[in-house]
Amino acid sequence: MPHSARRWYVRGRVQGVGYRYFAQKAAVALSLTGYTRNLDDGRVEVYAVGPADKLSKLAGLLYTGPRWADIRGVEEQDASVQQYGSFLIEP
Repeated sequence: MPHSARRWYVRGRVQGVGYRYFAQKAAVALSLTGYTRNLDDGRVEVYAVGPADKLSKLAGLLYTGPRWADIRGVEEQDASVQQYGSFLIEP
């Protein structure tokens, strides 16, 4: 099955509440590769590669986030496919 890539920018109370770990756990459970990282403007970026149906499942989870998060918006974009061996949490 061909792979696609998506990028999400999540805003709200998403730093300091375990959001990156939540995103990593969800992506690994879906066998996706990519990364998540905090951005200087307070958002979290999530980039994932995998089958389109699994990317859609991840997108749904990103709108929920972990318990202490307060998601105020999610911007979703198509992205070019980059090769990652796993799903990383970047600093």
